[in-house]
Amino acid sequence: MEGESRTMYGQAALDLFRSRPAGADVGRGFLQPRASVIGAPHPFRFINSPGAEAQRRAHTERRLRVLLIGHQFQVNTEGLAKARALSKFGDLDLYVLTPERYREAETRWRYPEEPDGGQFHFGIAPVAAPWCGPAKWYLQWYPCLAKILRLLQPDIIDVWEEPWGLLSAQTCHLRNTHAPSARVVSETEQNVFKNLPPPFEWFRSFTFDNADFLVGRNAESLQVAQRKRFCGPSRVVGNGLDAALFKKEDRTRCRSQFGMSGFCVGYAGRLVPEKGLEVLLASIRRIKGGCSLWLSGDGPMRKKLSNEPGVFWAGALQRTELPEFYNSIDVLVLPSLTTAAWKEQFGRVLIEAQACGTPVVGSDSGAIPEVIGGNGLVFREGDAEGLAECLRKLRDDLLLRERLSIEGRRHAEALYSWDAVAAQMHGIYTELAGRKRGEKN
Repeated sequence: MEGESRTMYGQAALDLFRSRPAGADVGRGFLQPRASVIGAPHPFRFINSPGAEAQRRAHTERRLRVLLIGHQFQVNTEGLAKARALSKFGDLDLYVLTPERYREAETRWRYPEEPDGGQFHFGIAPVAAPWCGPAKWYLQWYPCLAKILRLLQPDIIDVWEEPWGLLSAQTCHLRNTHAPSARVVSETEQNVFKNLPPPFEWFRSFTFDNADFLVGRNAESLQVAQRKRFCGPSRVVGNGLDAALFKKEDRTRCRSQFGMSGFCVGYAGRLVPEKGLEVLLASIRRIKGGCSLWLSGDGPMRKKLSNEPGVFWAGALQRTELPEFYNSIDVLVLPSLTTAAWKEQFGRVLIEAQACGTPVVGSDSGAIPEVIGGNGLVFREGDAEGLAECLRKLRDDLLLRERLSIEGRRHAEALYSWDAVAAQMHGIYTELAGRKRGEKN
């Protein structure tokens, strides 16, 4: 009876995902709904699907039904890469839910990309309150989520949003009423202990009271969660990278595109004070002879930095353009500074550069030493002379650069490739599926 009921609900959910509202456009690799789609009676468009045989097996065999929710699943190099990697596990029946639009970098709307392969169901739905000014996207929620959970009856719901967001609390509440057997995985990066203003602290408390597992992007984020009274099982699972995109390339060709020569220090990311760019600039001034600084990214400090002698701006490069940048420079530096409200939560550029075989140097702010993992150099944050000494050492010691290049790439692939991240998440899903609701160990 359970199998028949599961098949019936699963097919109904699949039909819901298949619904395609009138007025939807597909163009230039992005799925851009017209305004008329907002509030449409059938809010889903089914874009990507396993083959007919895979769908038949999913509804006749006892496979774990996993629902992934998050705005990162709009992008092929981010969440969709995670979904593709997870879909390689034959014991999962995978569904993805992402918003039809998302406010990116507080300046522009981002729309879902068409999935580039993978055996999973892909649903796009409108969210209420997709952007709320200073509250950003933390008040967004899905009006259709109750119906999804009621029809889909997932075993696992993985919410890739911060636990203090309304969506996390909404998911936990609706799980309790519409899919009570499902296990909820919450994910967090927050590694600074602070009390959030209402209603966000309430959302976090409710999420922590109801989530069955917590995934932290760094060890400190789990410590913060424990201080905020999360009592369930937890584990650190890092960000992922596309090891096929971020890899060693022909250095001479890459350098010629940017016009680089000599010993080149690189930085990629937001050009803002908390990233420690003043410290980086001061360290470059202390190094004598043949050293230049190359910047990729944008922000309020760009004009000031670009006017400095020996500093060059490579542009606000897209993720697919960054491998050539990493392969051109001799070392990537992430000199972040801790503030009262923020410290480095991961530092994805570190693993991207390592995967390209580029040595990395980072400050000891937040998760940076944890991510580097002994496969690069670390200096005390704010210490310009300490950073300069690291850069001199790398400039003058070719054998050290070659060793860190090899070890860094091995480290990035082993821990942070999307296949490695998916394997860790798959282990969590299967572990949760065998545990009764409310069990902590």
